[in-house]
Amino acid sequence: MSAAATYVCRQFVEDVTAYLDGALPEQVLSLVEEHLADCPHCREYLSQMRRTIVMTRAITEADVDAMPADVRERLLQAFRDHHE
Repeated sequence: MSAAATYVCRQFVEDVTAYLDGALPEQVLSLVEEHLADCPHCREYLSQMRRTIVMTRAITEADVDAMPADVRERLLQAFRDHHE
């Protein structure tokens, strides 16, 4: 079994932010790139993450201010819950 075969999708999900930030150690970066070459699911996940980043960067303070208070609070709570 190759080193790339031991790198699984769950690990990519955990590493995707560091991958996008260019912050992975060289050894892990190699494993990620080998995994992406063979895994269409993780390539799609990476594409979704990139689209999410583009979309969230486009949100303005006016957009947030125009958001209904209950929606804003549910989003904030979801982020809080995710980080606990």
